[in-house]
Amino acid sequence: MYVKVETERLAFIRFNQAKLRSEDYIHLRDAIHSDGDVQNIGRLTILPSSYIGSPRHMHEYAQDTMTYVRNYGTPDLFITFTCNPKWTEIERELEPGQKPQDRHDIIARVFQQKLKVMMDVLIKYRVFGDTRCYMYSVE
Repeated sequence: MYVKVETERLAFIRFNQAKLRSEDYIHLRDAIHSDGDVQNIGRLTILPSSYIGSPRHMHEYAQDTMTYVRNYGTPDLFITFTCNPKWTEIERELEPGQKPQDRHDIIARVFQQKLKVMMDVLIKYRVFGDTRCYMYSVE
């Protein structure tokens, strides 16, 4: 289902470049054409920065991060939080004979809940002291 939705979103972007005003991206288009590696690659389609995962979207995230660093200083902590498919919350919701990889929706929901609890503990209970600013990304 996810692939179908993404295919539809990409098809809309490809066939509606004029509506999305991609011709206004003059500097982006010039940069693409000045690069020698992108000749004869097919039809040019510019993804908007609102398309999650596109290079322009990631560039916006990087710019946002630099703004945080400029305003609040360099980060003190870098915490990695990973999902364990053997968490009891996940296994409890599986039907008999199902494996965790069969139910991505359950894994995502449990991960988001645990992430929210972890952020609450770090920020509200001030485990590492007062929090001036925080950011996180889920991959």
